[in-house]
Amino acid sequence: MSVEKYVGRIVRIVYMDRHSRISERIIQIKAVRDGQIKAYCMTTGGPRVFHVHNVLAYEVVRHYAV
Repeated sequence: MSVEKYVGRIVRIVYMDRHSRISERIIQIKAVRDGQIKAYCMTTGGPRVFHVHNVLAYEVVRHYAV
């Protein structure tokens, strides 16, 4: 999965956490390094780290209204 090209962009992800719970998040990707996505999560309103291998799907958000 090549999310590296979306650094700085807002992306909607479907994510499975360490407890196998699935959620949908809207994030702004700050960096991708060592299998981790460092991002600002618009859904929860704070910085988060996501593991690349736990991202089940993603798409670029074209228009995001605050």
